[in-house]
Amino acid sequence: MPELPEVEIIRRTLIPLTAGKTIADIQVFWPKIIKYPADVTEFIETMKGQTIRDIHRRGKFLKFILDEHVLISHLRMEGRYAVCKKEDPIEPHTHIIFRFIDGTELRYRDVRKFGTMHLYRKGEEEARLPLSQLGPEPFSETFTANFLAQRLRKTNRTIKTALLDQTVVVGLGNIYVDESLFRAGIHPERISSSLTDEEVARLHREMVTILQEAIEKGGSTVRSYVNTNGEAGTFQLQLFVYGRKGEPCQRCGQPIQKTVVAGRGTHYCAFCQH
Repeated sequence: MPELPEVEIIRRTLIPLTAGKTIADIQVFWPKIIKYPADVTEFIETMKGQTIRDIHRRGKFLKFILDEHVLISHLRMEGRYAVCKKEDPIEPHTHIIFRFIDGTELRYRDVRKFGTMHLYRKGEEEARLPLSQLGPEPFSETFTANFLAQRLRKTNRTIKTALLDQTVVVGLGNIYVDESLFRAGIHPERISSSLTDEEVARLHREMVTILQEAIEKGGSTVRSYVNTNGEAGTFQLQLFVYGRKGEPCQRCGQPIQKTVVAGRGTHYCAFCQH
C-alpha cells in the first residue's frame, strides 16, 4: 500500500498533468469504488464540466480540488493513476476514466479493486468520512514530540499498533513504521505507554526524518508502486529492516527477525531494538 511518501510523489507528478483540465465525461466500470455519493450517475453528473484546480494530500489520501467539489481518493493496495491520450489502449483493471475536453484522459487502474472515492462539496470534506477521523500530519506544527507522548501514554497497545493507527498520526504504514522503530532503537512489541520521553522524542525525530528522506528519493518501490510517470522510487535501497528477514543487520550484524504485530509482518533487529 502506498504510504505518505508515495502518495505525495503521486500528487506532485499528477499536478502538472491534470491541473487546469476540465472534465468532459466520466466512465465508471466498477461502481463499488465510488463510496459517496451512492448514486454513480450523480457522481458523474456532478463532476462533468468542473476543472481540476489543484491536488492536495491528507495522509494517504489524494484530494482533487475542483471548482465546487473535492474528490477524495484512496489508492489502497494497488490503485494507480495514469494520464493517457484517448486513443491509447485501455489497460486491464482500469475501472474509472475521467475524460478531459482536450482529448486526454485520467485513468484509474486497480488490480484488487480496493481503492475508494468520495465526492464532497468544498469545505465539507474534512468533516466527513474518511478524513474526519484522521490525526495530524507528521510535518505539521501540531505533531510534536509532546503530542505523540501524550497519545502514547494513553494506550497499552504495542508501539507498532499505535503508529499504524491513522488517528494518532497519518501517513505511516508497515514500511515506515518498521524503519522508524529501528532507527529509534525501539522494539515493535514494546507497550506504547512504557516509552520514556527521551525514546518518544527520538522516535518522533526519526519518523519525520525518514518520511522526508523517502519523499526525496521518490518513495519506496517494494512491490508494484510507481509514480504517475511510471517511475519507481529508490528509497527501498536504504531500508534497514523492512523486507530483510534473515539478512545481517547493518548496525550489529545479527540477522533481521520477522514476526507478526497487529496482523502485519514486522521486521526488526532483536539486538538493536529494545
